[in-house]
Amino acid sequence: MTTENYTPDEKDLSILKILQKDAKLSVRDIAGRINLSPTPTHERIKRMERLGIIREYTTVVDRKKVNKGMMVICMIALNVHNKKTAGKFIEEVGKLKEVVEFYNISGDFDFMLKILAPNMDEFHEFFVNKLSEIEGIGQTKSIFVMNSIKESTQIL
Repeated sequence: MTTENYTPDEKDLSILKILQKDAKLSVRDIAGRINLSPTPTHERIKRMERLGIIREYTTVVDRKKVNKGMMVICMIALNVHNKKTAGKFIEEVGKLKEVVEFYNISGDFDFMLKILAPNMDEFHEFFVNKLSEIEGIGQTKSIFVMNSIKESTQIL
């Protein structure tokens, strides 16, 4: 079974909603919340993992408490639009630990990066010595996030 011909049913969606809020819950706890016994609940979770519906289990960290309080959204337009330039750019940006989200977008810019840094000096150091050194960048626009109104990893 592949994800192309698999549609999560209501029980699967309930499991996913529960896991998004607290992935540390036991299968027994999840089963109790969806009125299903533990064995079929476990089998459903394993199937969704196998199909890639559940990609990973992770911990959400308060970025400010680990000295990553500055968030910057950086828009980038490449100066050359071809497969080789874009591929190299994607490869190089993918290596930068300061970049925590990275999107190919439409419009005036080609890419959008979410960058975390301790402060303006560290962001400047990153921008000048790492990001701007990547070949193919034509134009950039940095937007400094003043306050996070909503941040979520829950899609259901």
